[in-house]
Amino acid sequence: MLSASELVQHALKARQQAYAPYSHYFVGAALLVADGSIVSGCNVENASYGATICAERVALTAAMAQGKRQFHAIAVATENGGSPCGICRQVMAELGPDMLVYISDAAGQYRTTTVAELLPDWFVRSNLFA
Repeated sequence: MLSASELVQHALKARQQAYAPYSHYFVGAALLVADGSIVSGCNVENASYGATICAERVALTAAMAQGKRQFHAIAVATENGGSPCGICRQVMAELGPDMLVYISDAAGQYRTTTVAELLPDWFVRSNLFA
């Protein structure tokens, strides 16, 4: 099993591929899949800001496109160890509610949390049906 530090290193490497010409806030993510594989992602900004996609969602949607559905952990790397945004938290809760989350700064110093700690009262399928 891959260690947290190794997963963070994959996120730091993915961060180098980020396309962030507007915010200059480069983010990388590395998703540890239950089969032991790693799916990476980086943020991709767009002049139409709503079309921007975060690194966490790039990794998760790429994994889904590959037919992967079970995830153990995700590492997110930013310059200052910033936490995932609300949309990413919701997507992580939907697709990997039991994941560990490692939030790293550019030096590789990270903290460990969970999806439930990041978003304790997430919107769930049953909310759609009254």
